[in-house]
Amino acid sequence: MKNFYILTDAINYIEDNLCNDFTLDDIAASCYSSLSGLKKLFRYALHHGLKEYISKRRITHAAHDLLNTDLSVTEIAMKYQYNSPEVFTRAFSKVWGTTPSAFKKQWKFSGIFPRILFEYDGGEIMSKKNVDLSELYDLLKSRTNSYVLCFDMICLKPINDTYGHEAGDKAILECLRRIDTLSDDNCILFRIGGDEFALVTDLQDPKKVEVLAKRILKENGQPILYSNTEIPIGMRIGCTRIVGSNIRYSNLYANLYQAIEGARDNNECYYIA
Repeated sequence: MKNFYILTDAINYIEDNLCNDFTLDDIAASCYSSLSGLKKLFRYALHHGLKEYISKRRITHAAHDLLNTDLSVTEIAMKYQYNSPEVFTRAFSKVWGTTPSAFKKQWKFSGIFPRILFEYDGGEIMSKKNVDLSELYDLLKSRTNSYVLCFDMICLKPINDTYGHEAGDKAILECLRRIDTLSDDNCILFRIGGDEFALVTDLQDPKKVEVLAKRILKENGQPILYSNTEIPIGMRIGCTRIVGSNIRYSNLYANLYQAIEGARDNNECYYIA
């Protein structure tokens, strides 16, 4: 129970201070933890180091600003506490595989590393780790009766186990790039898990949804190149429809994952829940 509150307080502190200058010791002090204990807790619960989590959250916000504001690369670098545009560009390119300027021309999606949320059920251990879907939830309330395509990457674990997590991150980025590039401008993409994604369309014609899904699935099997090795990448797609505006946030995960599980259980690349 204590670890749940420490982790939650640390994440909240980071989120509240992404644009401020702070140290790792400041985070530990804010949640009354030793720094060594907090680092171990982050590594155990999130499979990310504390510094890595902060960097990825800042880069995610920076990507959003690149696409949605008129701030320059230099202004965004300073906003998120990078010492120079060059340092920021290196950090950005490590996550996105491209420079901030090129990213702005190539992508619509920015939520590469969403905020992590934990749920505590009153027992001795943390029960659930999810991502913050509040933005997705608000969008679905305004796009009632539209179809949502839910994506599940195939074989991420074998890629991580064989080639390492850097290769896995590159594979995830390639899946996101395919969805982002091949979907229409009025579709909005979210990362809803480690290797699961949701594309909110404004389509209400199932035939048009199927055309979109198959356009994306046509890329299945196309490889990424990692350390001179070609690694085939593919996804399954489950399709669901959120009917009405009276949806509950607590049920949103279940609705989306039902479509994904349907595709997995039926061993299909395109499945309508």
